[in-house]
Amino acid sequence: EFAQVLSPTAIRMRVWERGAGITQACGTGACATLVAAARRGLTGRKADILLDGGTLTIEWTEDDRVLMTGPVALAFSGRLSAELVSVGQGDA
Repeated sequence: EFAQVLSPTAIRMRVWERGAGITQACGTGACATLVAAARRGLTGRKADILLDGGTLTIEWTEDDRVLMTGPVALAFSGRLSAELVSVGQGDA
Protein backbone atom coordinates (compact mmCIF):
# COMPACT_ATOMS: atom_id res chain seq x y z
CA GLU A 1 0.00 0.00 0.00
CA PHE A 2 0.96 3.60 -0.61
CA ALA A 3 -0.71 5.94 1.85
CA GLN A 4 -0.94 9.69 2.33
CA VAL A 5 -2.41 11.10 5.53
CA LEU A 6 -4.72 13.91 4.45
CA SER A 7 -6.00 14.81 7.93
CA PRO A 8 -6.43 13.17 11.34
CA THR A 9 -9.60 11.54 9.97
CA ALA A 10 -8.70 10.78 6.33
CA ILE A 11 -6.05 8.76 4.51
CA ARG A 12 -5.68 8.33 0.74
CA MET A 13 -4.44 4.84 -0.05
CA ARG A 14 -3.46 3.09 -3.29
CA VAL A 15 -3.03 -0.66 -3.47
CA TRP A 16 -0.31 -2.43 -5.44
CA GLU A 17 -0.55 -6.23 -5.40
CA ARG A 18 2.38 -8.34 -6.51
CA GLY A 19 1.55 -10.02 -9.80
CA ALA A 20 -1.59 -7.93 -10.35
CA GLY A 21 -0.46 -4.31 -10.17
CA ILE A 22 -2.79 -1.55 -8.99
CA THR A 23 -6.07 -2.90 -7.59
CA GLN A 24 -9.25 -1.18 -6.43
CA ALA A 25 -9.01 -1.89 -2.70
CA CYS A 26 -7.64 -4.07 0.09
CA GLY A 27 -9.60 -4.23 3.34
CA THR A 28 -6.78 -5.86 5.28
CA GLY A 29 -4.34 -3.23 4.04
CA ALA A 30 -6.74 -0.43 4.92
CA CYS A 31 -7.03 -1.76 8.48
CA ALA A 32 -3.25 -2.07 8.82
CA THR A 33 -2.74 1.42 7.40
CA LEU A 34 -5.08 3.00 9.94
CA VAL A 35 -3.47 1.20 12.87
CA ALA A 36 0.03 2.16 11.69
CA ALA A 37 -0.98 5.81 11.24
CA ALA A 38 -2.72 5.93 14.63
CA ARG A 39 0.27 4.32 16.39
CA ARG A 40 2.51 7.04 14.93
CA GLY A 41 0.10 9.76 16.08
CA LEU A 42 -0.74 10.82 12.53
CA THR A 43 -4.47 10.06 12.87
CA GLY A 44 -6.98 9.19 15.50
CA ARG A 45 -8.22 5.64 16.04
CA LYS A 46 -10.96 6.13 13.42
CA ALA A 47 -10.53 7.45 9.89
CA ASP A 48 -11.86 7.21 6.36
CA ILE A 49 -9.54 5.38 3.97
CA LEU A 50 -10.06 6.70 0.43
CA LEU A 51 -9.38 3.91 -2.09
CA ASP A 52 -9.83 3.71 -5.86
CA GLY A 53 -12.75 1.31 -5.26
CA GLY A 54 -14.50 3.45 -2.64
CA THR A 55 -14.14 4.73 0.88
CA LEU A 56 -13.79 2.47 3.91
CA THR A 57 -14.23 3.67 7.47
CA ILE A 58 -11.76 1.93 9.76
CA GLU A 59 -11.93 2.08 13.55
CA TRP A 60 -9.31 0.68 15.93
CA THR A 61 -11.24 0.23 19.17
CA GLU A 62 -9.84 0.60 22.68
CA ASP A 63 -10.05 -3.19 23.14
CA ASP A 64 -7.79 -3.62 20.05
CA ARG A 65 -10.45 -4.73 17.60
CA VAL A 66 -10.30 -3.28 14.11
CA LEU A 67 -13.68 -2.59 12.51
CA MET A 68 -14.18 -1.95 8.79
CA THR A 69 -17.32 -0.37 7.34
CA GLY A 70 -17.89 0.31 3.66
CA PRO A 71 -19.51 -0.71 0.40
CA VAL A 72 -19.50 -4.26 -0.92
CA ALA A 73 -19.85 -5.61 -4.45
CA LEU A 74 -20.20 -9.07 -5.94
CA ALA A 75 -16.99 -9.82 -7.83
CA PHE A 76 -17.74 -13.34 -9.06
CA SER A 77 -20.46 -15.96 -9.09
CA GLY A 78 -20.00 -19.56 -10.20
CA ARG A 79 -20.57 -23.23 -9.48
CA LEU A 80 -18.18 -26.07 -8.74
CA SER A 81 -19.03 -29.58 -9.86
CA ALA A 82 -19.09 -32.32 -7.21
CA GLU A 83 -16.30 -34.10 -9.07
CA LEU A 84 -14.02 -31.09 -8.86
CA VAL A 85 -14.65 -30.64 -5.13
CA SER A 86 -13.95 -34.30 -4.32
CA VAL A 87 -10.65 -34.52 -6.25
CA GLY A 88 -7.71 -35.19 -3.94
CA GLN A 89 -9.71 -35.64 -0.72
CA GLY A 90 -8.04 -38.93 0.13
CA ASP A 91 -4.57 -37.94 -1.07
CA ALA A 92 -3.39 -35.80 1.84
